[in-house]
Amino acid sequence: MAAFGRQVERAGYGLILSPMFEEVGVFVRGMGEGTDVVSKEMYEFRDKGDRHLALRPEGTASVVRAFVQLRPPVVWKAWYVTPAFRYERPQAGRYRQHHQLGVEALGTDDPDLDVEVIDLCHGMASALGITRLQLLVNSLGDDVCRPAYLETLTAYLDARRDDLCDEHRERYAANPLRVLDCKDEACVRVTADAPRLLESLCGPCTGHFGRLRAGLDALGVDYTIDHRLVRGFDYYTRTAFEFAALALEAAQNGIGGGGRYDGLVEALGGPPTPGIGFAIGIERLLQACDAEGAFPTPATSLDAFVVDLTGGGAARDITDELRTADLRADRAFDRRSARAQLKAADRSGADLALIVGPDEVAAGTVTVHWLRSERDEETVPRHEVAKAVRDVLERARS
Repeated sequence: MAAFGRQVERAGYGLILSPMFEEVGVFVRGMGEGTDVVSKEMYEFRDKGDRHLALRPEGTASVVRAFVQLRPPVVWKAWYVTPAFRYERPQAGRYRQHHQLGVEALGTDDPDLDVEVIDLCHGMASALGITRLQLLVNSLGDDVCRPAYLETLTAYLDARRDDLCDEHRERYAANPLRVLDCKDEACVRVTADAPRLLESLCGPCTGHFGRLRAGLDALGVDYTIDHRLVRGFDYYTRTAFEFAALALEAAQNGIGGGGRYDGLVEALGGPPTPGIGFAIGIERLLQACDAEGAFPTPATSLDAFVVDLTGGGAARDITDELRTADLRADRAFDRRSARAQLKAADRSGADLALIVGPDEVAAGTVTVHWLRSERDEETVPRHEVAKAVRDVLERARS
């Protein structure tokens, strides 16, 4: 999160913290009453005032609601990190409570902003060490050119209705674009030769998409045009994009994506305001990092583990001193035996065991015992234990 914040704040995005739950209408209007998220996956409840609320299923609607409420100057740029909740079957990298990083930028339809947003998403994944990354892009047109395309696509699907999957055989007419996004083999076969939206774009949308592609080329961001990449909501226009981590299984390799939603502010009660954004799934992102070994887990989590054979008071005081000195330290509790404490020290992953017994108390010292190497034990002054431990570790690591 810190790395993401530093990157996007350099581009003028400020952190926004939105509520964990909203009036259910924010998500119904923001995502569409007929979508699976709203109709099947959203956690809804009524509070003591009989207000109909929902846990946040995604980040964009809440941010746009805040924009409508606050009316900040445009172009307004915001980033967020948030838990999101979906009532669905958990799968790899996607859980009923998952977490998202995202940005939203509102106030202009300039395609250069689309390039900026995509480049930020690409830069985040690249900065974490993900190299096998695929960017898919498409244009969804606008309310000028898309209606004619939808008529053409619906006529194409009408003639092949019986070959669609069970779900879309009954529902394709309500939202034919969703058939292009269907992963069922039947719908994939039917739509293989379906009319392409890019071939039906009006002049302004063609120019917008051309400027987007030129910008990505100029920044060296590789991409693939995916004619099946769509969004199912009416307020989405023009740019749509997704990032896939190729180190993961194809069925579950999407780590993030977004698009332009020039009708969303208006749908939530604000003035017509264009906008674009993306969201990254943190769990899926970390899964991709693990698949590529992007940042290995540190070999140890502690610098020292205090083994106290005098009742526990020494361990209490020494661990506090070490932590105050910015060293990682832990101890055992319940006055366990020397053997049990040394086992706990070994399991902790610490480099050192700091042993305090009656002899050490009498001499005002602490015994430094190496847990991960054959180095000799050392005796250090008790009153300088933090400095001594730091010196011992620095000598060993230099």
